[in-house]
Amino acid sequence: MFDRTLLQTKRKFHFTSLGCARNLVDSEVMIGLLLKAGFEATAEVGDADFLVINTCGFLEAARQEALETIAGAFALKKESARVIVAGCMVRKHMDLLQERFPNIHYFLGSGDVEKILDAVQSEESGVSLSSAKSYLEWGEVPRTLSTPKHFAYLKIAEGCKKRCAFCIIPAIKGPLQSKTEERVVKEFRALRAQGVFEILLIAQDLGDFGRDRGERGALARLLRRLLQEEGNFWLRLLYLYPDEIDQEIVDIMKSDRRICPYLDMPIQHINDPMLKAMHRTTSRQEIIDILTLVRKELPDARIRTSLMVGFPGETEEQFQELLQFVQEYPLDSVGVFRFSLEKEAYAARLPDQVPEEIKERRFHELMALQEKLVVARNRKMVGKKVAALVEGYHPESKLLLRGRHQGQCPDVDGELILNDWRKVQAFGSLYEVEITQEAGYDLVGKVIRSLPMQKAETEKEIRRPSLTVLT
Repeated sequence: MFDRTLLQTKRKFHFTSLGCARNLVDSEVMIGLLLKAGFEATAEVGDADFLVINTCGFLEAARQEALETIAGAFALKKESARVIVAGCMVRKHMDLLQERFPNIHYFLGSGDVEKILDAVQSEESGVSLSSAKSYLEWGEVPRTLSTPKHFAYLKIAEGCKKRCAFCIIPAIKGPLQSKTEERVVKEFRALRAQGVFEILLIAQDLGDFGRDRGERGALARLLRRLLQEEGNFWLRLLYLYPDEIDQEIVDIMKSDRRICPYLDMPIQHINDPMLKAMHRTTSRQEIIDILTLVRKELPDARIRTSLMVGFPGETEEQFQELLQFVQEYPLDSVGVFRFSLEKEAYAARLPDQVPEEIKERRFHELMALQEKLVVARNRKMVGKKVAALVEGYHPESKLLLRGRHQGQCPDVDGELILNDWRKVQAFGSLYEVEITQEAGYDLVGKVIRSLPMQKAETEKEIRRPSLTVLT
């Protein structure tokens, strides 16, 4: 039972979610549990009685961001407020956190999401760190969405069965574990019942869904099952590795306009020796074959990928091969990463580590080339008409609105800047937009007409529990 005095006097909480969308889902579960228990969310750090920070520990940059965020919480909180730290850094770097911040009230491991009530109830400092490295909700666990009302993430699996040489996700999140198809369908229906229009399926690796149970083709079966649901919606897939995109998946995407023609397909490199050293399962030719298949079968598809520079042993010739590939096989969006030496990763033990100054130069060279290619591809969109979700005012001016078409993923891609939006009646609704110009990574357009949705929203603003999201 909860201490009723505590509930009456210390009720407000503030959340900060760092890292990936899977972390965000975990944060939303903790928010749901707190709200159900009678606590109140606040957007103001200084008003909060509990400041909860859900951390990411994947890379050094993410860990540094977490440390800075925790330091900021201590600097801004009121004297009586308690700081609770959850997530990946608790599992992998709790000693560092305790040394740097001895006044943290409570620690929650990345698999201990449902212990958030213990953390806020406890008068004594404490730790909940079970053997579970990651969290998947299996039963009827409260979850309160922090995203705008028209889109939400649906986590279908956690952990990873791959062993890429540069990655420590398996060490942090543990082995692959997938929800059942029935569980995913139930959550999908629950999100649709709340009025969510765009549902983003997420996992570290969607293509391995079900393989922890020995199932093959489970993702294709799940997609077909979800597409049996009635109504208009967008279904977006995050993420599919190139070895898991085959004719069957492409055919399913072609068969139903409700699946966004969008692939986030981590490639990392194109040089065969580099791919082998990275422990990737695809070759240069296989990657090119997949790109060719997608461009042929889904000509309107937008392809996003991640590329890495400075992996141990990468030569200048191999880097130039990567640049040439990007020019010959243009990609719609690219996240470029400098190799980060993580002590637990296999690649940390490899010889020929690339100096930081060379990584930096290659990073900027690849980013500059990709920006030119994206601008050129965006210019080809001018004059086209697209269905787009209108999401709200542009942060730079209330004379502009912002939106997204199916080829633009929330938070990671460019967006539509709407300078003629006289026909917009509600945010979170669907409209036909004519693209009038490119603006770097973004597009500019004018709203032509409203498009039907299963449940059109009428609210001009949709309020959600406050959650700071840093990605």
